[in-house]
Amino acid sequence: MIFFYRTLINLILILSPLIVLIRLFKGKEDFFRFKEKFGFFKKNKSKGKLVWFHGASVGEFQSIVPMLEKFEKSKEIRKILVTSNTLSSSKIISKIRLKKVIHQFFPLDNDLIVKKFVNHWKPSVAIFVDSEIWPNMLINLNKKNIPSILVNARITKKSFKRWRKLGNFSYFIFNKLNLCLCSNKESINYLKKLGAKNIKYFGNLKYSQSENVKIEINNQTKKLIQNRTSWCASSTHNTEEKFVGLIHNKLKKKYKDLLTVIIPRHIDRKKQIKDQLSDLGLKVHLHEPKTKINKNTDIYLVNSFGKTKSFYSVIKHVFLGGSLIEHGGQNPLEAVRYNCNILHGPNVFNFDEIYKFLNKKKISKKIYNLSQASNILDKLFKSKSSKKNIKNKIKVIGNKILKKNMQEINLILKKYET
Repeated sequence: MIFFYRTLINLILILSPLIVLIRLFKGKEDFFRFKEKFGFFKKNKSKGKLVWFHGASVGEFQSIVPMLEKFEKSKEIRKILVTSNTLSSSKIISKIRLKKVIHQFFPLDNDLIVKKFVNHWKPSVAIFVDSEIWPNMLINLNKKNIPSILVNARITKKSFKRWRKLGNFSYFIFNKLNLCLCSNKESINYLKKLGAKNIKYFGNLKYSQSENVKIEINNQTKKLIQNRTSWCASSTHNTEEKFVGLIHNKLKKKYKDLLTVIIPRHIDRKKQIKDQLSDLGLKVHLHEPKTKINKNTDIYLVNSFGKTKSFYSVIKHVFLGGSLIEHGGQNPLEAVRYNCNILHGPNVFNFDEIYKFLNKKKISKKIYNLSQASNILDKLFKSKSSKKNIKNKIKVIGNKILKKNMQEINLILKKYET
């Protein structure tokens, strides 16, 4: 099976110039840095221990920021290498003010490229986030006796069935992991059946939070939001923005000063989103701090990365996207930390345990249709009572989960010390 996998990867490598060209044209690759994916590195490893984290995209990266901050303070760790696949994640990582952190794009899982990557960086440990399983990488790390850890591990029923179809190959790959720290109870059983060992569960790392939160919102935007009846639709995906626009039109009949802030999951869709909303007769303002905002603005469309916390700090009613479509939802805890009321669609299987917790605490509400969403927001706008503050409770839970995860990772580091 490994022969067929490597053959497939080699075919992708042959087609990669065309793939990269298309992605560059679409603005999905960094023109100056895409070569990193093919084993060309501008940065060098310094002497001392290097801890390597890999998360595919923004969501995975954000869940490990508290870990990065812990390793930043460790005298034993010289450098922290963070790799990701997407351009958006690289932009978020570039804003992290940690001196030890360096970012590279994750290499194509070709055997030769992977060997070059491992020999160049020589990590003391490789920490993969969520469900990032790369056969050639795990095989080569294992050969070099470099421990591999899966943190916030999440194996869905769908991905489990896919891996099971590969039979002994899945066991061969998952057995290479030295430690699996699960994000939910469901993944424990799946990982065991796939051949993983040393599986532990302490809770979802997304409960933990960064110690260095920076709020960046200018006075013009802040005043606009505070002086209007405002709500926010965050991490939205295609079709969800139109749904949000329809809610706005319905509620505007009652709330003439209504302002809807939309923070799309992928900002490269901003033109498409603006056109869809304009077709509904809505006046859309693109987030440009130095541009004067028209007083008749209906939709404030955020078209830059890393702004969610800033808007959550001044808006108290948030719809979390990726939940009306079959995406599985987005992490609601960031908004909860700012005491926001959460609305979400029925498809939140990626964060099922978290949403059950929030629903139980009456912090979040599930919506199915336009009428229901509008009615819930209407009640929230009218409500004068303050919502229960569970910010501190979440912080306690998060600190406990982070501490347990760090203890397990440090045990592996000590075990493999040379």
